[in-house]
Amino acid sequence: MANDTEQPETTEKGGMSFLGHIEELRRCLLKSIVAVVVMSGVAFYFSDELIKFIQIPLDGTPLHNMQVTGTFYAYLKVSLIAGVIAALPIMFYQMWAFLSPGLLRSEKRMVIPLILVSTVLFLTGAAFCFYISLPISLKFLIGFSDGLIVNYITVGSYISFAGLLILAFGFGFQLPIVCFVLGRMGIISSRFLSRGRRYAFVLILVAGAIITPPDVFTQVLLAVPIYLLYEISILVVRLTGKGE
Repeated sequence: MANDTEQPETTEKGGMSFLGHIEELRRCLLKSIVAVVVMSGVAFYFSDELIKFIQIPLDGTPLHNMQVTGTFYAYLKVSLIAGVIAALPIMFYQMWAFLSPGLLRSEKRMVIPLILVSTVLFLTGAAFCFYISLPISLKFLIGFSDGLIVNYITVGSYISFAGLLILAFGFGFQLPIVCFVLGRMGIISSRFLSRGRRYAFVLILVAGAIITPPDVFTQVLLAVPIYLLYEISILVVRLTGKGE
């Protein structure tokens, strides 16, 4: 009679070799890159609309171009950002496909829900940045001189600034998913996360300083919601994790 205890699925020879894991990782990364390229190509077709859309947080502040290739590269940047966002479900699926050989059968059934939740969390973070944090940050940074300095914002610098923030918020909002997975694996516990609150806050600030442009205001706008998600992650791990 088969053993009822669940075990990770392995090959007949006892599991995948190290080179096999490397090859599987290469395939997953290649599929993710192809997905981003294809989605970026589709987004480039709608780049005029994307350029108009991404200017919404500027609230009428005009963008300028000072280089011959500046406009073309701006269109490429905004298409690439849109391509990454559109390809997220495929990228998340490839990530779980790479991890799946080490998962239990019951855990593999959670892959699709996790992909959906991860995508929703990313879009929530991106929307929070676009409609709340980015307008506040721009209003503070552009109006800092109180009219003493005329701001001449180039389209390339703005798309880089806005795109980096949007992606940073989107991936930062994945924290509950990361903690959920680590909790299910028994690597972390809610007690461990609770004890590490002060260190987590410092790490979040440091990460914000690295990811965001060099101004404290924008760093705080990123750090505050991420820390709130850290507190939510403690609750998630407490309810679903192992070894509590």
